[in-house]
Amino acid sequence: MLFKLAIKNIRKSVKDYSIYFFTLVIGVIIFYIFNALDSQTAMLNVSKSTKEILILMNTFLSGVSVFVAIVLGALIIYASNFLIKRRKKEFGVYLTLGMSKRRMSTILLTETFLIGTISLAIGLLLGIVLSQFMSVAVANLFEADMSSFAFVFSAKAAVKTIIFFGIMYVVVMIFNTVSVGRCKLIDLLYGEKKSEQLKVRNPILCLVIFTISCIVLGRAYYLVTSGFSVDQIFAPIDLIKVIIMGAVSTFFIFWSVSGSLLTVATKMKGVYLKKLNSFTLRQFSSKANTMVMSMTVICLMLFLTIVLLGSAISLTRSMNQNIKKLLPKDIQMVSEVYISEKDVMTALEENGFETDKLKDIVSYNCYDPEGLTMGDTMGEYIESTLNMYNFVSEDTDETIMALSEYNKFAKEFGNETVELADDEYAIVCSLDSVVKARNNAMSSGRTINYRGKELRPAYSECKIGEVQLTINRTNEGVIIVPDSAVEGARVLENYIVADYVANTPEAREDMEAYVENFVETFFQGKDISWDDCYFFYTSKDVQKAGSIGLGAMATFVSLYVGIIFLIASAAVLSLKELSESADNIERFAVLRRIGTDEKMIDKALFKQIGMFFFFPMLLAVIHSVFGLMASSRILEVFVSDGMGFAIFITSLIIVIIYGGYFLVTYFTSRRIIKEK
Repeated sequence: MLFKLAIKNIRKSVKDYSIYFFTLVIGVIIFYIFNALDSQTAMLNVSKSTKEILILMNTFLSGVSVFVAIVLGALIIYASNFLIKRRKKEFGVYLTLGMSKRRMSTILLTETFLIGTISLAIGLLLGIVLSQFMSVAVANLFEADMSSFAFVFSAKAAVKTIIFFGIMYVVVMIFNTVSVGRCKLIDLLYGEKKSEQLKVRNPILCLVIFTISCIVLGRAYYLVTSGFSVDQIFAPIDLIKVIIMGAVSTFFIFWSVSGSLLTVATKMKGVYLKKLNSFTLRQFSSKANTMVMSMTVICLMLFLTIVLLGSAISLTRSMNQNIKKLLPKDIQMVSEVYISEKDVMTALEENGFETDKLKDIVSYNCYDPEGLTMGDTMGEYIESTLNMYNFVSEDTDETIMALSEYNKFAKEFGNETVELADDEYAIVCSLDSVVKARNNAMSSGRTINYRGKELRPAYSECKIGEVQLTINRTNEGVIIVPDSAVEGARVLENYIVADYVANTPEAREDMEAYVENFVETFFQGKDISWDDCYFFYTSKDVQKAGSIGLGAMATFVSLYVGIIFLIASAAVLSLKELSESADNIERFAVLRRIGTDEKMIDKALFKQIGMFFFFPMLLAVIHSVFGLMASSRILEVFVSDGMGFAIFITSLIIVIIYGGYFLVTYFTSRRIIKEK
């Protein structure tokens, strides 16, 4: 009997359950897809270094899943609260007809169990199908061999999803039982007639608090974009301070605006008295007053979503571009000549390396700067970089290269070559913040003294480029001097860059293994400390695997957390609005009775819901402007093409998900207020 009643209730309230059900299904799909990556990536045919990165990524995603589960659990509890509020009168009728609260709770438990089971089943089925597309995306990202690709079902991810969502549903059942058990009959029967108290706070107090909040928020913006060094942004104390400043300021901005909005609006007679604006503003103001904390949390979640997605997309796009631009050779080897007194080729030949396995070898040196520092070359212009990075200081030694050696290297790497007179120098640099400072110094005609010879800048700005095989733009500056200036100078480091004699992927893998084995055995039997190590190497494949792995991890974690935050924010606003629409059926009925046409009512409802969705998003976007600026500082060594494309894709995702929830909320609310 109770089971049949529960089924009947679900059928009757299917439209009310639509957003709740849709959110549950989406949550299950996302949870399964990202937890299934473990099984899917295990099937990929990738290199050893890539496989290690995939294991690390999956471990990290597994930890993130716990946090995601907590967010989804809180969302489901909030959503179930909406459904209870929507059906208070129905529950009141049950009690009036003599049904006990225990039996009523049993009905609610049955409904929750059925909805949870159905949403879990549908979500898992869709998740299993959609996860195959994720497999293809991961394989393409890591350039894995797809010849052995097969349909993958992750039993581990499915069990994990069932357990986590099962726990969530049990918590919801307990919450619903307690919530209904505490309700009084009069509250159930007449709860829908209650509305939030319309609070109008002291406008002077609101103005003062709003001003103070904006000042504090502005200070937080300044600290993350200019005031703090990159290292300070990661320092726990400084980071916590900025987070507290931002969160508290956000809360009080919502508090002051929601409390004074109606007062300000009533003084703008032309706007307030136009059509149904007075009704819309009063409705919005009454709800905003009671949702200050919710608005704050939603705003911060939207802010995190925008920054996470924007940063991750920009990082991945830039690193993919850097792979093509910055890794033109297969391998780079370095010998610290000041320790070993051997160049790379000598060290290789003495230790049995088969140098005929390499081709197109280019060798070049870095020379002793003999006291020439960044303070000498940049002068007062170095001040702008001192608060950016801890590796930049006035006493940092410069790196010196000879003109002919650099030009030989530049041709192989596709860099712009340099021309110098006998009394000139040039600088090759790629780290943006340092480039700007060096350009200022060079354009001012700053001369340097190297080994007793005064040199003037040959160019008014740096040549952009790297002098090593690296995926990141970390070159803070290399001084290029005439060959005559380094005659007799001590060589500090000798480099070679070369290509493998390998024409197939298998041959490349064999060559990578050969080099790795050579380096592992290079120091065996030699009593050398780490500080005295003098031979190092890196390869295109190692750099590429690390870059793709970092980009993939950033992308997947950001998509995982960002989309969950976006769905949670939109769902909370949607459910709140639907609950309010259910409570305001009579108010809209009054508008009809006094002669208001349906088109005007629909516009008023659209504006009301639009303001509710727009209000937290507006402040989140403002936060995000400065958040992305801070992110650009942190990711400067990786990101080379700005945030334009990333912002476009992020905006597209937000419009689809957030805008989709908004439209569904509007159309569902419009149906609710027309109920008789």
